[in-house]
Amino acid sequence: MKRDLTVKVAGVTFPNPVIAASGVYGFGECYTDLYPLSLMGGVSCKGMTLHKRDGNTPPRIAETSSGMLNSVGLQNPGVDTFINTHLPRLKRDGNVIIANIAGETVADYAEIAKLLDSTDVDMLEVNISCPNVKKGGAAWGVTAEGAASVTKAVRAVTKKPLMVKLTPNVTDIVEIAKAAESAGADAISLINTLLGMRIDIRTKRPILRNNVGGLSGPAVFPVALRMVWQVAGAVKIDVVGMGGINSAEDAVEMMLAGAKAVQIGTAIISDPLAPLKIIGGLEHYMDTNGIKRIADITGTARPW
Repeated sequence: MKRDLTVKVAGVTFPNPVIAASGVYGFGECYTDLYPLSLMGGVSCKGMTLHKRDGNTPPRIAETSSGMLNSVGLQNPGVDTFINTHLPRLKRDGNVIIANIAGETVADYAEIAKLLDSTDVDMLEVNISCPNVKKGGAAWGVTAEGAASVTKAVRAVTKKPLMVKLTPNVTDIVEIAKAAESAGADAISLINTLLGMRIDIRTKRPILRNNVGGLSGPAVFPVALRMVWQVAGAVKIDVVGMGGINSAEDAVEMMLAGAKAVQIGTAIISDPLAPLKIIGGLEHYMDTNGIKRIADITGTARPW
């Protein structure tokens, strides 16, 4: 049986639904000695800001029993370096590229989006959900008004497909998603990390210098799945699911819940081959269940 793994998100066609999440693949240079990035559906590049950021002071990574905490703090070389150095190489290799953008002010987001509008990135992912920065970041994603203001400003300066990445650290994820949709988003991606911490019992200090950080990995998967289910049932635009996906079975669950595609994050850090294994697992799932098009399973889970 011939398999069709292609999916379409906000009008952009991905060769398969497995995308590297922002932050784990850098700007496409991290694992290219193992396999070409084009084997994945696409790459969401490391979150970029208007100007270079050094990120937070170490230590900024802490392991947990079922995932990890990070407070990297959007370390990146700035949007100009991305456009002039990284993007030409990424597109030359035939990859579908999502540019993840962040800012301290609404004007920052708009300026970055305007700069990227004339490039050949395939999609913008507006990060209003990073919990590890003092200004901006998740501050814009915790209210419907904040989410709408950033989305509207970015929409006004770009014709690129626009995906808004949401934080789970809110009381009503559906309200935030609807606000982004109303302000012009073409897709929603969720979830970013949950806020957490660890304490060193010997020093009696938090392990992370930032005190708290974003929790990712298998521990957050049930929360992410629930939020994807809720948002996919409430908006008319496309949804991309992420958060603790560690296997093909997890990816299938996310798609059944309503995701058009999935992003893989922490799993890649522990196993750089995780995306390829998940793609292979999806192929096996299709074969054993007589599924010709993987896109056909999106949103087919039924409530009791």
